[in-house]
Amino acid sequence: MREIPGPPDGGDAIGAAGGLHTYQLRLHERYGPVVRFQLPGGLTAVSVADPVLLEATAAVDERPDQLFEFLAPLCEAGNLQTLPAAEHRPLRRALLSALAGRRSHEAHFDGFTALAVDLADRWASRAADGPVELQQDLSELSLRMICQYALGGGIEEPARVVSAFETVLTGYLGRQYERGEDLSRAERALAYLREVVDGVLARGDSDLVAALVKEGLGPVRVRDTVLMIMLAAHHTTGVAVSWTLHLLAGHPGPAARVAAELDDVMGDRVAPAYADLRRLRYLDMALKESMRLYPPGPYGARETTEDLTLGDHHVPAGTTISYPFWAVHLNPRYWPDPRAFIPERFTAAEQARRPRYAFIPFGLGPRGCEGAALAMVEAELVLAVLLKRFRFEPVAGHRVVPVERFVLWAENDIRLRLTERPDRVTPGQ
Repeated sequence: MREIPGPPDGGDAIGAAGGLHTYQLRLHERYGPVVRFQLPGGLTAVSVADPVLLEATAAVDERPDQLFEFLAPLCEAGNLQTLPAAEHRPLRRALLSALAGRRSHEAHFDGFTALAVDLADRWASRAADGPVELQQDLSELSLRMICQYALGGGIEEPARVVSAFETVLTGYLGRQYERGEDLSRAERALAYLREVVDGVLARGDSDLVAALVKEGLGPVRVRDTVLMIMLAAHHTTGVAVSWTLHLLAGHPGPAARVAAELDDVMGDRVAPAYADLRRLRYLDMALKESMRLYPPGPYGARETTEDLTLGDHHVPAGTTISYPFWAVHLNPRYWPDPRAFIPERFTAAEQARRPRYAFIPFGLGPRGCEGAALAMVEAELVLAVLLKRFRFEPVAGHRVVPVERFVLWAENDIRLRLTERPDRVTPGQ
């Protein structure tokens, strides 16, 4: 067995790189598919960027406390991200029962559509005023959707809630990387978020809350779970749609093909029906390719419970295994010209040629995202509504730089110009 390669320990290398996702990407470019490195606090981890090698870790159902410590303040009843497997399994079962059903998705589809069309109307009214900033508005929209779907009601100030989540994550994630942030603002923002969740829960039950109560969760853990779902759902879906619009704005050929498909499927309608989503194949490919290039969640992690063999490396039990989603998605062995935007990578034939875990935007195994199917429904609906109505163009001189904010966020937002489309277009127009 060979020793796992990696950089010398010490220093604030992760913070200096701008976050764990960028740091791991650089490590794998230099050292190969399996790398040893040091996490904040001195814990050593093994990062795996080869999808074939990831197979050996897919069944592991424990997470390292230290890597997710920055989320601990959000949970008064114990960090939900690092619950032991025995506690996590019933929680996962409850979440899947509430979030993963197609019938439930279809039942809420009209409500989602009304929210998406409302955003399109607001953007149309502001188009003459200049470029639109995507991330805030799309995160608010995703927040409204998850509250309507899973919590049985809306919230009064979605913009303030989105801002509060950003303040909390920036503060506590900064502490994880030893940046010395003042946590007073984060603490006030977290108190406000708990008040919002308490208010939503007080207005009525939902399928999600009922499922959590059925599994025996007490009031504090129910609130913690709802808070984490609000965080994960609005951030990931909002940024996934934002990055997809950004990439299509910079690639006229794929954008025209998406527009033509929308016209063929939707005709003169402003929004698709639920059954139409399965016919929007190229839109689905464009969304998946954008999540490959900019995975909403840039990393995950497990803690091994038994010895593993990864290629010609031995990994002992108790090792932290880090999943660098971005490095996996840019692995040139499985993704030729990896930084190019090519939606055709996701035809059925192309997908069949790649290993199962070459594309893991929602994680893998028993800790994978319970809301993955719902997120895809929401994202494809929003993209269909917006791209049926508007053409998007980049703003000259505006640099779009990905940064780590729990999700892969764009620093200084993503700004695009939009114009309303004619009734029908074909590729090349």
